[in-house]
Amino acid sequence: MASPKLFSPLTLGRLELPNRIVISPMCQYSADENGSMTDWHKIHLGHLALSGAGLLIVEASAVAPEGRITSGDVGLYSDDNEQAMARVLESVRAHSPMPVGIQLGHAGRKASCQAPWEGGAQLSLEEGGWQTVAPSAVPYQDGQRPPQAMSLDDIEQLKANFVASAKRAERLGFELIELHAAHGYLLHEFLSPLSNQRDDEYGGSLENRMRIVLEIFDAVRSVFPDDKPVGIRISGSDWVEGGWNLEQSVELAKALDARGCSFIDCSGGGLDPRQTLNVGPNYQVPFARRMKQEVAMPVIAVGLITEPEQAEGIVFGGEADAVALARGMLYDPRWPWHAAAKLGATVHAPKQYLRSQPHTLKKLFG
Repeated sequence: MASPKLFSPLTLGRLELPNRIVISPMCQYSADENGSMTDWHKIHLGHLALSGAGLLIVEASAVAPEGRITSGDVGLYSDDNEQAMARVLESVRAHSPMPVGIQLGHAGRKASCQAPWEGGAQLSLEEGGWQTVAPSAVPYQDGQRPPQAMSLDDIEQLKANFVASAKRAERLGFELIELHAAHGYLLHEFLSPLSNQRDDEYGGSLENRMRIVLEIFDAVRSVFPDDKPVGIRISGSDWVEGGWNLEQSVELAKALDARGCSFIDCSGGGLDPRQTLNVGPNYQVPFARRMKQEVAMPVIAVGLITEPEQAEGIVFGGEADAVALARGMLYDPRWPWHAAAKLGATVHAPKQYLRSQPHTLKKLFG
């Protein structure tokens, strides 16, 4: 029987992954008040790093304090942030060979919020919230405090912040950077005409709205080692009439491909509460399928991918080069083991767990 494609190697830039299962960045809202990782992150990332996946991407890490979604979000903008992250990574790497990347982002107008389990509402300044920033002074939804429209100086500072965080990521030994330009956060806000109403070189035409994303990619790529991949996550569509859509996403992807982008991770939505979508298995995979037809760089698919046969079908059928799981990995942190067992593949397990291999699966752990 042929080996499953899901468990074949994949190269992102010059980084070879042992299989095509990616653990998506997942916010934990569990950093300290200064954006530094805590013991929770050792536990959370540690057990995910034992899962046998091909790649682990650390949750969206803000490049500036005001770029956090909540006060419990992780940041990578201070020495304290960097030192705390180093301690977590030291623990993870001591027990797992899994490559670890980081997602860098800025929440824009969706910052200054409660944690989801507290309701997720925007915090007022009196409640400890902060002034948000965005391309234009357009709030995410009616009744919210409007964000401050960014000046050209603010935009230059944002680029500098991404560069500074990328340099910290390199010092920490991260093997990959993913730029967060999805889910209605700041870079996505610049892309969408619904949130970007500027009349300067960063607004209006598609070329202008893409400008900041391309400039930040170029800036980060220039300071991160050539042998380490820099990729991007985008929302393929706002799912709102007149908003960002798949055709514009294709143009952005082509421009990034020409610049040497290492991969594109295709998600969707998050920019506007009016979005209309039908959530179901593979519901965002069509974005990846289209990208595979348009660009040379590897494409990662997401969207309620929960079953091993489903994931194998996506990569075997050429709809994407890899699949990324988030909630499915939280629900089943050994999902890659169970997928390998079902598909007849071999997967890595720590030596301390080798005795857990079922007696009917003598080659599961190699």
